[in-house]
Amino acid sequence: MHFLTIDDLTPTELDSVLTSARDLKGDYDGTPLADTSLAMLFEKASTRTRVSFEVGMTKLGGHAVFLGKDDIQLGRGEPVQDTARALACYADAVMARVDDHETLETLASYSDIPVVNGLSDESHPVQTLADLLTVEEVVGEDASVAWVGDGNNVAASFVVGAAMRGHDVSVATPDAYALDGGVFDRASDYPGTVTATADPAEAVADADIVYTDVWVSMGDEDEREERLDALQPYQVNEELLVGTNAKVMHCLPAHRGEEITESVLESERAVVWRQAENRMHGQNGLLLELV
Repeated sequence: MHFLTIDDLTPTELDSVLTSARDLKGDYDGTPLADTSLAMLFEKASTRTRVSFEVGMTKLGGHAVFLGKDDIQLGRGEPVQDTARALACYADAVMARVDDHETLETLASYSDIPVVNGLSDESHPVQTLADLLTVEEVVGEDASVAWVGDGNNVAASFVVGAAMRGHDVSVATPDAYALDGGVFDRASDYPGTVTATADPAEAVADADIVYTDVWVSMGDEDEREERLDALQPYQVNEELLVGTNAKVMHCLPAHRGEEITESVLESERAVVWRQAENRMHGQNGLLLELV
């Protein structure tokens, strides 16, 4: 089985992954992935993805191999399908952080071992595992969450994942940067309720968690000024949160003063470091499910 989007897991499988993640977070005794290797292919820069997978594999008794695009033949024009077949000769799974989601689909089509999406332009499902683990630690199994800002790849994964878990999600984005309608269609197959609005105050009014992400993602730099102008009303700041008890999530790195203020990010509302730690635990639960 491959893990390219959050709903590549069934709700039962997602529950199993999160249960394993909670168990692992409490106790990393033992080496369930001894003699197991994870090939980590990176086309995009990373802090949390690289370190969480590499350290996580070590904690499970396995081994992770870092492969930058320019470190292997893929950077010299080798077809993706050939890279996929070669990696399957040596490793037990591949994690790929790529520019184009189609690269992941090609890797998966030609790979005899599980392929995990470490981030693509369409989806960031390993982040969603950490997000769901955090929401349920902080709030419980019946949460109301507001996504505020850009309807990006992180939002797309999170909205579907939260719906799979039965959470209620309110999505506040400007029309120009709204989520693709297909995301709402996928989410509608699950018990959680997802609503969309252009008003961030409406979205956060009853939220237990307010979640945001950068407005200018990797690859969007040419649109920077246009994005900042359109998204400024969606900044997560103290004024937006007045009258709520909501905790705040951010997948990091944060652009302080843009999508979130310094004062909110450094406040007791923020659970971003718990969220960052949960990257490793959620991914390790996933690796146990796949490998």
